[in-house]
Parts: sequence; structure tokens; C-alpha cells
Amino acid sequence: MSIKPQPIAEIPALTQQVAKAAFPKGNPYLTLRDELGTVFEDSDFIGLFSNTGQPGLPPWRLALITLLQFRETLSDRQAADSVRSRIDWKYLLGLELTDEGFDFSVLSEFRDRLIESEQEHLLLEKLLDCAQEKGLLKPRGKQRTDATRVLASVRKLNRLELVGETMRAALNELATVAPEWLSDIVPNDDWYERYGRRVEDYQLPKSEAKRNAWTQAVGEDAYYLLFCLEASRLADWEHLPRIQALKLMLERHYEYDADGPLDAQVRWKSKKELPRAKFGIESPYDVDARFRSRCGVNWVGYVVHLSETCDDEQCHLITHIETTDASIHEAQRTEAIHQSLLDKQLPPSEHFVDSAYVSAEHLVNAKEQQIEIVGPARQDLSWQARLEGGYDGTKFDINWETETVTCPEGNVSTSWKPRVMPDNRDYIQARFSSRDCSTCNAKELCTRGPQRSLNLHPRVQYEALEQAREQHRSEAGREQYKRRAGIEGTISQGVRGFGLRRSRYRGLPKTHLQNVAIGAAINIDRIVNWINDVPLAKTRTSRFKALESA
Repeated sequence: MSIKPQPIAEIPALTQQVAKAAFPKGNPYLTLRDELGTVFEDSDFIGLFSNTGQPGLPPWRLALITLLQFRETLSDRQAADSVRSRIDWKYLLGLELTDEGFDFSVLSEFRDRLIESEQEHLLLEKLLDCAQEKGLLKPRGKQRTDATRVLASVRKLNRLELVGETMRAALNELATVAPEWLSDIVPNDDWYERYGRRVEDYQLPKSEAKRNAWTQAVGEDAYYLLFCLEASRLADWEHLPRIQALKLMLERHYEYDADGPLDAQVRWKSKKELPRAKFGIESPYDVDARFRSRCGVNWVGYVVHLSETCDDEQCHLITHIETTDASIHEAQRTEAIHQSLLDKQLPPSEHFVDSAYVSAEHLVNAKEQQIEIVGPARQDLSWQARLEGGYDGTKFDINWETETVTCPEGNVSTSWKPRVMPDNRDYIQARFSSRDCSTCNAKELCTRGPQRSLNLHPRVQYEALEQAREQHRSEAGREQYKRRAGIEGTISQGVRGFGLRRSRYRGLPKTHLQNVAIGAAINIDRIVNWINDVPLAKTRTSRFKALESA
């Protein structure tokens, strides 16, 4: 497919006449076209297409259709039908009323081109550019960020189901690309019985001994299959998606000892031996999805971070969408979000976040970028902080000039040593004398070891963290922080109205494109409502609750 950018023509006269007559009170898509134009141009997507070949459909139209599709949670087929049948869509897209549309497969091909060229961010950024031109968006304002879970489009599997289904998926893939070779290496009919149907479709062993024997057999079969592939002449078998998933599964759940006896080279790991979730797949059909447990909620999939403006008397627009696998904590994305907003020339002056995004290092680094992080610091989880009257870190006086720490009982630390954490972060370790601690009357409130030690942030980070905590404890700080609550409504809007909770597709890149398109679709609604002076809906109050105020 090729593309030759062409000037965007005016809306056909008949389409205008019929659309205005059909919607005398206005329509969101008519307002969008009249106020913001087409948002996209063919030149925005010139890198997605070749210079030669059959001309393709104008990409500016496909981009707009993609946003409309996610705004109304339509499938590709339904979106293509809407282009053919709906007057408001034809008005926005500048089509004749007699336009026959296109085959629905064009939309998935367009999304694939966006992902391959890493241009999915254009769906949101071009809309933000239009909003800036209209004066609806300004840099260095107030913004807020929060994250929510996105469920992967796969079934949640336990360990036995995972290893069995991964092996079955690999065999099915090989049966497609090399059926004759696979038939020759299958050792016995047990394989057809074990992997002939989905694992959840038959009863797994109940007793622990039989379960161990079953998982042992699956592991031995999987390693045998890989050895056969390594000895084969099959081309590019290492790049087959299900074979890659099989390798990841074996690496996490099994241990292989080539030097051991033949009947004990493969060993099924216990749960305690498993590496962290970020190193293992949860399904052979989506190797990017990861397991996470947060606040009593468990899921397999991803995390999406939404950032939006929140200035008073201004349109609240989503400025950034970030998608990660579920194993990545919010604290690992704070600086990445700030950098992305700086790259878009939309950095906030005040950034409202919850405690998951706040750390001493983030506070200092954000201040260097002229960004003030507003949010509560994470709580001290030490046993001293949970014990009534316990001597947690706040009870100690620090003298940075003399490099000493004084405990609540008046004892002074005897050592002060700079150290480095495993992740290369600097910290200071202050220790007290074991002689002082052993004779202290308050030892049960302070330490369970022979002596007390404190791990401190470097001075700049420590003071920034203490200042943030003091600000959040104040009445003015708590009042200021109330502004963050609005992002919860944005997440609710995305989940309830736009399908944000569940991924339509498999894989992180496609899930991220979906989230970006949803963010842009939410912005379309907000821009149109702002232009039409539609007020924000008030919080619903039941008739009985209303009697209280009456």
C-alpha cells in the first residue's frame, strides 16, 4: 500500500444539508468537525506507508474512525458499517452520502501499521495539538495521575494448567508449520492423549503424587521437544511465538541438570523456588501479561496510567497514557511520565498523585524539572511504627553537620557510613552502640537485635521527604490534595463507558494502542461538551438522603 498526501476537501454539500437537517440541535461529531476540523492529516502518517504500490485509504480518515470506534466500543465490522450507514460519521469524515465504505479488515491493518512504526501516540497527541490551538490546553498547569488494572484477553491458569497448555500450544503451532516433522518425533500415543485437547477440558490429577508425576512428564516432554528442534533443520523455529513461550515457562517452573542422571535431569520447582512474577508468563497466548496482587485484588494483565489536566475553569483533558505489564510498580513510572510530559511540552507545575508514585528521589528529581509532586509519602511499615509508643524513624534527631543521630533516650550514634543499595541507590546507615542498646530500658520499643541501626536517605532527599510529609499533614495540604480525587472519576468513565478494564487484544503493544485510543475518545467527549457549555453532572443523591439536608 502507498500513500500520496492530498489536501482534505470540504464536506460535500449534500452531506452537509442532510446532516444539519437530521441534527437540528447539534451532534458531537458535527461539532467536532466544525470546531477542530479533521484533527489528522495524511502527512502525519506518511511513515506508515510505502512510496510505491496500490494507493490506500486516506490514513487521516482511518485514524478518526479508530477514535470513533473506541468512543462507542464498536468492533471493526460495526465501525465499518457505521461509516456506510451513519450520517454523522459521513459528515465528520467528509464523505458523500453514497459512499460505500470499505472492508472492515482495513482497520486492523491500520492498527498494525501504527504499532510496527511505534506511532500509536499520534492518536492522542494530534488531538492535544488541536486543543492547544483552541486554547483548551496550556503547559505548566495542574495535572493528576493514577493507574488502574487492565485484564488480559486470556484465561487465568494455575501452574498445572499453564505448563500443560503451553506445551499443547507449542505442539499446535508446530503442527501448522511442520506437520510431517512433528509426526516423526512424537515418541508415543501418550502425547496425543495428554495434549490433544485443552488442559481445562479434562480432569487433572487430584493426589499430590499423581500431580507431581503429571508435571514431571510434561517437563520431560517439553525438554525432549526442544532438543529435537535444536537437532532439526527447521528454519526460524526459535522465533515461533509459542516456542518462545515454552522456553519462558520451562525457565521459571523447571530446573534442568544436564550432568545429572537421566531419570532426574528435569525437576519441577516448588512454589518457594519460583522467581518473581515479572520473570514468568501467565499464558502461552499472551506472553506480555503478568500476575499482580494489589489491595486484595488479583489479576493477570496490565496496568494503565492516566494523566489529565485539572486546573479550575478549564477543560480537563487526558495528556498522557502509559501502559505496562502488571508486575511493574507505579513508583517505577513516575519519572518516565514526567519525561513524557516534558517531551510533549505539557509539563505540570503541580502533579497530584497517590503514595505509590511518591518517593524521596522522585521529589528531588521532579523539583529539578520545576514540577512539584503533591501526594502522601508511603507509610513506614516497620514494626516500631505499628507498635504503640514504638521508636520509629521519626523519633530520632538527626544532626547532618556532625553526622550523628540521637535516639529518644538521649544516646548518640557511634557510626555513620554511606552505603549503596542493590539497585545503586545511595543511603546512609547510622548505628548505635550495642552497649547502650543492651542496657536501655526502652529496648523493647526500639530494636529486637543487639543494637539499633537506621537507614537514612541522603540529606537533600530526606529533607524533601520530610517537607512533603509535613505539608500533607497540614490542613492546607489536605485541602490542596483533594484535587487528586477527580482522576478516580476519569478511571471510572474509562472503565464503564469505554471498555478500559479489559484488553480487546493480546500483547502489550496492542493493549497500549487500545488505551491511547480510549484516552483520545474521552478527550473528544470532553472537548465537545466544553465547546457546547455542557456542565459537569452533579453527584447523585437518593431521595431518602436528600431528606437529611431538607
